[in-house]
Amino acid sequence: EITSLLSLCGGKFSGEQEIRVNSPFWILNIPSEEMARGLMKRTVCAKSIFELWGHGRSEGELYASLENYPVDKMLPYLQSDSTYKVHIHTFNKTLTQAQKIKKIDALEFLPFKGKVNLKNPEHIFWILEDYGTNPNNVPEEPFHLYFGRWIADGQRELIESYSVKKRHFIGNTSMDACLSFIMANHGRVKPNDVVYDPFVGTGGLLISSAHFGAYVCGTDIDYNTIHGLGKASRKNQKWRGPDENIRANLRQYGLEKYYLDALVADSSRPIWRKGMLFDAIITDPPYGIREATRRTGSQKETVKSVERSTENHIFVSSNYHLSDIFFDLLKFAAEHLVMGGRLVYWLPIYRPEYTEEIIPSHPCLKLISNCEQMLSSHTSRRLITMEKVKEFKDQDENSHLLDGQYMPYRGHNSFREKYFSGVTKRIAKEEKDNQK
Repeated sequence: EITSLLSLCGGKFSGEQEIRVNSPFWILNIPSEEMARGLMKRTVCAKSIFELWGHGRSEGELYASLENYPVDKMLPYLQSDSTYKVHIHTFNKTLTQAQKIKKIDALEFLPFKGKVNLKNPEHIFWILEDYGTNPNNVPEEPFHLYFGRWIADGQRELIESYSVKKRHFIGNTSMDACLSFIMANHGRVKPNDVVYDPFVGTGGLLISSAHFGAYVCGTDIDYNTIHGLGKASRKNQKWRGPDENIRANLRQYGLEKYYLDALVADSSRPIWRKGMLFDAIITDPPYGIREATRRTGSQKETVKSVERSTENHIFVSSNYHLSDIFFDLLKFAAEHLVMGGRLVYWLPIYRPEYTEEIIPSHPCLKLISNCEQMLSSHTSRRLITMEKVKEFKDQDENSHLLDGQYMPYRGHNSFREKYFSGVTKRIAKEEKDNQK
């Protein structure tokens, strides 16, 4: 997320030190405070950003580092007519008030000239201490100490304010608000973009993109979901209300002006005119767990079922394998994304069989990132971000069939069976343990 947002702000990622995966603190080299503020206006993963004045593995190292920091960079924030306060944050350890005051008093060698104001200071300075991530083995002294000037906080409050629990229209697979904003940031969504979700469902992914000023649209094969008809997904609610729909969700957050439309359509069938239409495609395809994977067919094809909506709308649906879903998605993105536009989607994985070779590819799309979210001990899903780097030509139409990646992913067409086989084994183990 940070890498994507830095590139959106005009910078590029370069860490000053090796990234410590198990540390909550990260040192970045960002060229300007303006860029740092732009980054924090978007991120939901980062909590705060600071101008780093000193860093060490012990208090002595920290103080030596602070003494070496250029005084001319400090002085604008330490003037006699300014107000300030010092805040202490310890990760994985709680300090007493007396311990905190002692640490603050030890900074008296810094040329503070202003007055302390705890309620509304002009400048806030932080001491950050990292005691590791193991709550069962907390060291006496921190592994790392940092001191810096607070610049800005991230957008963590969006997770609560856009919570699915408070949302007007939800379904079985409505995307968690935090993940939805992370996906929009991976897609580098910006004002006046056009963002498309081919498996739109209840529109959870449209909301985060609209929040960032993009115009949003989507399609879904489920007539009832698009029209807000049928049974409700909420507990203690039998049927959906007359105004439960995607537009109502966007209206709830004051984003209705960014809503283009949602269409009942099959993502495996061409409905759009040729050409580059979308700045980003952000989606969560069905895995066949909570929602079926299906596409429209004809009477000549093998009929899976005939479904009838409350509006007497009839269509024939047939199997839509996971491998076909993802390769259709990549082909669509390659054809309809603008150059530099991004495709962001979730790929379900059976972990014992996972290798990077099974990530679907396309000659027009470059893999940017591949992040894992665990679902169970044996399954997970990967957040795949790709960027369009080459214009789509007719010869790219079926390019995925030619490389060696298509067949390995076919094994994941049975993801549903593998997912539930793990659930069945776990239930059997729990029952066996209970009998002991």
